[in-house]
Amino acid sequence: MSKQVAEALLEIKAVSIVGEDQLFTWVSGIKSPVYCDNRMTISFPKVRDLIANGFADMIRAKYKDVEVIAGTATAGIPHAAWVAQILNLPMVYVRSNPKGHGKGKQIEGYLKPGSKVVLIEDLLSTGGSSMKACEALIEEGAEVLSVLAIFSYNFAQVDEIFNEKGVAFETLTDYKTLLPIAVEKNYVDESSKETLLKWSDNPKMFTEL
Repeated sequence: MSKQVAEALLEIKAVSIVGEDQLFTWVSGIKSPVYCDNRMTISFPKVRDLIANGFADMIRAKYKDVEVIAGTATAGIPHAAWVAQILNLPMVYVRSNPKGHGKGKQIEGYLKPGSKVVLIEDLLSTGGSSMKACEALIEEGAEVLSVLAIFSYNFAQVDEIFNEKGVAFETLTDYKTLLPIAVEKNYVDESSKETLLKWSDNPKMFTEL
């Protein structure tokens, strides 16, 4: 499954890998040779089905007592909806911040206190926004069983944040699975592979130059 999803992301150009002279700049300020835009997946039925069923299988195997599927706004919402439909479960979604009007909600949909929730994300980079969504759910009385994401950059910071908060997380695929496939299928030159692996271990290596 991990390789299948990685191949699919490369094929639909959801993942872009560039040289050191064309680095992407993230909102966090990190300069990155890799950009993963999983919003692309919603336009490809076979890929979105692969992802939704992958999440559903993971939940059936490991989180059988889940009661609600949550999605992060905005990129996690469609995937959470498809997973909730497959599993015939209620769904909610979590805004990055409470609304500035109306009821001022951060969580949309009905969330009964004590509900066991799995949160669906499109990707994990530093993990900060995902943990913020978890904290919003917990503040509303939910029990977050796990965060499930399509893709992770394999940054150590994610493990640190989730371990500190005692929240589990899993991904369908990740950077270290995708990179060898990208080389094999000529999306990336073999000569660039070592540098790209080093970047995953030190995501600020280009930012600090």
